[in-house]
Amino acid sequence: MAVTGVCLVLLQGSAGGIARETLAPGFWSSTPWRMPQRAFGGFSALELGDDGHSFMAVSDRGTFVEGRLERDASGRITQILSGRIRPLLDEDGLPLPPVWNDSEGLARAADGSVYVSFEREARVLHYARPGAPAKALPRPAAFFDFPRNAAFEGLAIAPDGTVLAIPEDRSGAGFVLWRFDGVAWASGPILPRLGTFLPVGADFGPDGRLYLLERAFHGLAGFASQIRSFSYSAGGLSDQRILLQTDPGVHDNLEGLSVWRDGEGAIRLTMVSDDNFLWLQQSQIVEYRLDD
Repeated sequence: MAVTGVCLVLLQGSAGGIARETLAPGFWSSTPWRMPQRAFGGFSALELGDDGHSFMAVSDRGTFVEGRLERDASGRITQILSGRIRPLLDEDGLPLPPVWNDSEGLARAADGSVYVSFEREARVLHYARPGAPAKALPRPAAFFDFPRNAAFEGLAIAPDGTVLAIPEDRSGAGFVLWRFDGVAWASGPILPRLGTFLPVGADFGPDGRLYLLERAFHGLAGFASQIRSFSYSAGGLSDQRILLQTDPGVHDNLEGLSVWRDGEGAIRLTMVSDDNFLWLQQSQIVEYRLDD
């Protein structure tokens, strides 16, 4: 979601530019991401390959890019190699038009196809491959009732193949998750709200748990981020674990999350920030490492 209003966010040039005393445990790296293409920016969702190198990112202006993360011997990112930024297509193979192109969530299925969720016009599109024409999933009547700019920020695929869409709708005490089983959508379970944090990204980890990236906006102080994980079933969420909480301004506007396991067996949390196409923000790829 684009955050409205003027804010001054602490811009971090590299891991070395962040005061160590402000970092949350498990911090691994923070890498600025830049490209010369005019369409660059606004990245709201991220998917990494199992090896932690190949990636796909989606922006909130209906574009996507694929690339590779180069890493050193310790596994820290040294370079972000990006391909050409391309438009997401509609069912007729045409670029998504304005208003309909507010893509916010991304999930890759086991067969390599990808799902993309949208916030303003709440819906989910399925792509047989990146760059292919879309296939629209059913759109229940309830999807038309979300407040403007508060629909599906997070998207994830459960181990059983269920597509899980998570809205940012803040009108209740919790957030109602939506599940697609390949035929129809069903609502529930409810994600409990914690403080002022709002869901912006999600992924199922290699351990089968649902990981949720959340954001809180603190005006001039910048953005705070939080990651929780849950044991998930269609009947509910349990065993909540708070894995990460950052102070405002430590990172930029983190919105996309990919969870994977590195060569040493540790869970990695890789995130991308949405710069809202503003000069005073920046795109970053930020990683944390969870030690058992």
